[in-house]
Order: sequence, then C-alpha cells, then structure tokens
Amino acid sequence: MPLGGGNKCGCCQKTVYFAEEVQCEGRSFHRSCFLCMVCRKNLDSTTVAVHENEIYCKACYGKKYGPKGYGYGAGAGTLSMDKGESLGIKAVEPQNHQPTNNPNTSKFAQKFGGSDVCPRCSKAVYAAEKVIGAGNAWHRGCFRCAMCGKGLESTTLADKDGEIYCKGCYAKNFGPKGFGYGQGAGALSHTQ
Repeated sequence: MPLGGGNKCGCCQKTVYFAEEVQCEGRSFHRSCFLCMVCRKNLDSTTVAVHENEIYCKACYGKKYGPKGYGYGAGAGTLSMDKGESLGIKAVEPQNHQPTNNPNTSKFAQKFGGSDVCPRCSKAVYAAEKVIGAGNAWHRGCFRCAMCGKGLESTTLADKDGEIYCKGCYAKNFGPKGFGYGQGAGALSHTQ
C-alpha cells in the first residue's frame, strides 16, 4: 500500500480508501469510478468485462469486442444498422458477393447447396440456423413441438416416427394411460 493511506484508483488516479474500494483484475477503483467506459453504467463483479486496462459492462463489451454478423443481434428479431462508430469501431464496407465453385453438379446439390434438409419444411438448413435433434438437422424456427408449437431444446425433446414433441405432449399422447398416470397431483384419466 503506497503512502497516503490507500491504493490509487485505476480511473481517476486518486487514493482509494478501504471503505470505498472495489477491486477488479488486481486494480483498485472508487465505487463511483467503477463505471463502463462507454455507457457509464455502474458496474459490479457480475456485470464487468475487462479488455486490457479498460472496463466495460457486458453489453458494451459484446458490442465492441464480441462476434459480429448474422445471429448476433441484441434480441429476438432485432435488426440494427449501428456499425459501432460510437464505440470506436471503424466501419468496413462489405465486399461484392463471390459465388463459390461447387464441383458437385447434381440437381440435389444445386438446389440445396449440398446442405441438410429440414424434416419439417423440406428446405435447406445452413450452418447459421442449424439445430440438431432426433438425428436430423432442423431450422431454429422449425425446431418446435409438432402438437403445441412450443420451442424445443435438446433437453426438452422427445421424438416418435421422425416427428419431435415437447415432453408434456409426448407423455399425453404416447405415454402410459389409465389409473395413476395423470398429468398432475390428484389427476385421474379414464380411458376406454
């Protein structure tokens, strides 16, 4: 600890006393100085992201240093025209499309580009939108229960005859029936 009672703040370079100290990556900060470099939001141990000697909230860090491109929007259905100039990112103009030379001349490869086919909609499934389940490749939008339409994950999936279901619909339609196999506490199912 240097003379003067405490460490120096990583932001304002003034002395930080124990009662107001926040530590991050071995550096000390005043609570009031522990802010995102871009949006100036207060940070804590769960919201901080460090890049070299700069501190950011996770959202600003993701915008500045995270992956870019299709599928990395800021929410469902989000289309943003922000190119990151406010974060110090230089905008790169997209280059003209260069078609690939596919040596496979079969009609199937020309139609689907050699990719997997979604069992629900019978259209090509490309890597950016591919979800694997029940031994097939599905579009994210098609990876839903065949009965109720609920979105599925690999842990909430049950399949039968090439179709996928949520666990609830699968149990209701294909599970055991009769006394004692109800769907909730005290539920009875009378089947004939």
